[in-house]
Amino acid sequence: MTACAAKGRLPDFLARLTAAELRFLRHDWPIWAHQHQLPPQGDWRVWLLLGGRGAGKTRAGAEWLRAAVNAAARERSGGELRIALVGETQMDAREVMVEGISGLLSVHPASERPQWLPSRRRLEWPCGAVAQVFSSEDPDALRGPQFEMAWCDELAKWRHVQETWDMLQFGLRLGAHPRQLVTTTPRPIPLLKRLIGDEGTVVTRAASEANAAHLAKGFITAIRARYRGTRLARQELDGEIVGEREGAMWSRDALERCRTDRRPEELTRIVVAVDPPAGSSRRSDACGIVAAGIDAAGIVHVLADASVRAAKPARWARAAVELWRSLGADCLVAEVNQGGEMVGAVINGVDPGVPVAEVRARRGKWLRAEPVAMLYEQGRVRHVGAFPELEDEMAEFAPDGLSAGHSPDRLDALVYALHELALKPLANPRLRSL
Repeated sequence: MTACAAKGRLPDFLARLTAAELRFLRHDWPIWAHQHQLPPQGDWRVWLLLGGRGAGKTRAGAEWLRAAVNAAARERSGGELRIALVGETQMDAREVMVEGISGLLSVHPASERPQWLPSRRRLEWPCGAVAQVFSSEDPDALRGPQFEMAWCDELAKWRHVQETWDMLQFGLRLGAHPRQLVTTTPRPIPLLKRLIGDEGTVVTRAASEANAAHLAKGFITAIRARYRGTRLARQELDGEIVGEREGAMWSRDALERCRTDRRPEELTRIVVAVDPPAGSSRRSDACGIVAAGIDAAGIVHVLADASVRAAKPARWARAAVELWRSLGADCLVAEVNQGGEMVGAVINGVDPGVPVAEVRARRGKWLRAEPVAMLYEQGRVRHVGAFPELEDEMAEFAPDGLSAGHSPDRLDALVYALHELALKPLANPRLRSL
């Protein structure tokens, strides 16, 4: 069919089909599905489908169960198949999973459509298969029943998430290979993180754009323009788990509060800070390159994150100098613990006219960052736009001096920049326009 469409022959092809063939084609899900909506191959117990809003998660869940019921009806007595449908609330499960536009009642052709018995909270298929609706508000309702399959929708916002999940696992004890599908827009909850790391879980990810053809025209463009780069966009549109480390120096909420879309017209001083790596292999640390400026009121504005990975000295020096030029910065601040005089020499090799202020770290990363964190707490820092990778490091930065187990190179560069601008006495501040 794809080949016919590519050659402009699709109308002729469809015109030759009978009404029965057209009905079959309409409900032949593998033809229409995106790859992320099809169940993965292999031996798995949990299929975890993490997707942004409108990515087609509900349709994937409903079609997965429809295919399972049809297979059971062909291969054995369909009446043996027992399914659990678990939503945040009974209302959510009914309105989305059962009666929704992409729910179970909608995806079946009339001859296969199950009967919905609202008083009993169950679906009954013509072949005898049964699905029962449960809510995360009442985990104990899952005590007693047993199932072969389960579809869990929006697990990341369940009320009693761990208790409900545990009770469901005890009930998945029918059939040769019990399986469950979790469709959810992710949140950084412990259960979701554990599931991702479980060897019995297969993870599929999809951003909202993956299903853009079935969303309102202009939705993606408008919503991206409004929330681009923010934690909300990464979570709700990209389907990412955006978390923060317990005991971290910065919180996600605090970083969101300091965000602005407006770049100041006048800054008294601009610097580009560089935290050079010890090597340039793929396993080496990144080279942190962050630019910031300070205005006449003493507010620091983080302007850019141009950090690079696996970069040889000439490459990261060129990236830093290009950022310095583009912003018309006053100086380039470089940490010299790793390379000593070589750092300044490499930068001057790219452009001898760049003034380089060398800094040598004498305290641990956590202690160096504490005065900078205080600037944030005092409301003296703004992020002009979004810097996802830098902000990830900030939200994961803890007393061991690491961020998610790695050196926080972007954060190091940020710390040097803000120290230079706001925590070090200035001799001759000057007003400049951008």
